[in-house]
Amino acid sequence: MPRVITDFDGPIMDVSERYYRAYLYCLAEVRQPEQSVLQLTKQEFWSLKRAKVAETQIALQSGLDEDQSFRFAQLRRETVHAMPYFKYDTPVLGAVETLEMLQRAGFDLVVMTMRRTRELDYALQRFDLGRFFPWDRRYCLANDYVKTADTKDKPLLMARAMRELPATSSTWMVGDTEADLAAAQSQRLPAIGVLSGIRDRRQLEQYSPTYIASDLASAAAMILDRCLLAV
Repeated sequence: MPRVITDFDGPIMDVSERYYRAYLYCLAEVRQPEQSVLQLTKQEFWSLKRAKVAETQIALQSGLDEDQSFRFAQLRRETVHAMPYFKYDTPVLGAVETLEMLQRAGFDLVVMTMRRTRELDYALQRFDLGRFFPWDRRYCLANDYVKTADTKDKPLLMARAMRELPATSSTWMVGDTEADLAAAQSQRLPAIGVLSGIRDRRQLEQYSPTYIASDLASAAAMILDRCLLAV
């Protein structure tokens, strides 16, 4: 049985609205009452995020001064992963149907995410996604886990998964960030970077994914083709 390990935010969940709402809140909180600011459109903001532009730079481009930019960045870190904001996440178009297709095709599906348990459970229950990922196929951070950096924490999750999961004919990783690619490469797994998440093509290419696909559906098509060729 082949296996697909997929990140959650990016391949499955569209987080752009959550990030943009947090941006709007932080901009409104940090600006002075009479201060003129340049509120970015969602498209402008998300393009900057996908290009990995620093939060302080986003603040400066929005009309805040240097001192305000640091307060903006700090508030953003406190806000964007606060539970009230997760209600703005929605499934990526076609992602649920792709999971259904992979499940019917006999793939072992595993989710691996930097979300904490409560954050992952919230989305799995809200969108009925738990049916794809049994409890022993969910790899996330404990609610009290002290994060270091995604590029360090995610390879640790992957190492744990490789120890615990049963052997399989092939394993693929699908993700949208450098942390996903680092996790796959740490275990010498083929990795597909998808463009439906928080990194653009230029950013993903820097980390040498095996392939780049537009979204989970396209990634799944690649995997299916290569699994068929291997038969």
